[in-house]
Amino acid sequence: MIHAMKPNQQRRIFEEWLTQHRGLLFKVVRAYAFKPDDQDDLFQEITTQVWKSVPNYRGDCAVSTWMYRVALYSAIGWSKSERRHRENHQAMGADDRPLLQPSSLENPQLDWLYDQISKLDEIDRSLTLLMLDGFSYREIAATMGISQSHVGVKLNRIKKRLTEQSKKELKHGF
Repeated sequence: MIHAMKPNQQRRIFEEWLTQHRGLLFKVVRAYAFKPDDQDDLFQEITTQVWKSVPNYRGDCAVSTWMYRVALYSAIGWSKSERRHRENHQAMGADDRPLLQPSSLENPQLDWLYDQISKLDEIDRSLTLLMLDGFSYREIAATMGISQSHVGVKLNRIKKRLTEQSKKELKHGF
């Protein structure tokens, strides 16, 4: 653990990490929050947690793995909190979202995939995002705190479920 990190050093590291790994944060946000205002809230929550985590980074894993861990745990916590408070949530309807990548209207397959991922439970969503980003089963297991064999079993079930859903939708013309 880094002790007594100076604020300007923390800011420099945070900005560097955010620049290099912003894409992985967008993926987590898109998989856990579905309305633009919720995406903004979750992105802010994740970046706040990343900021707080900078002094705790020991370098025993890749920065991307560390950020995924922080982002996924933040998203899972945020998701549970939002579920408890959903009835009090009001959509703001803002159209300007400078922090988030816009939904790709020209890529319906990607939109379909994110829609399917959103239907998974929090753990399966996290596993799927890590797999799609090319993390090894070992890295996924370390990030999620489960065994490599459990990662393999869960990912094979997810892949099978997505394949079956895709075939069903193609058959029915969705």
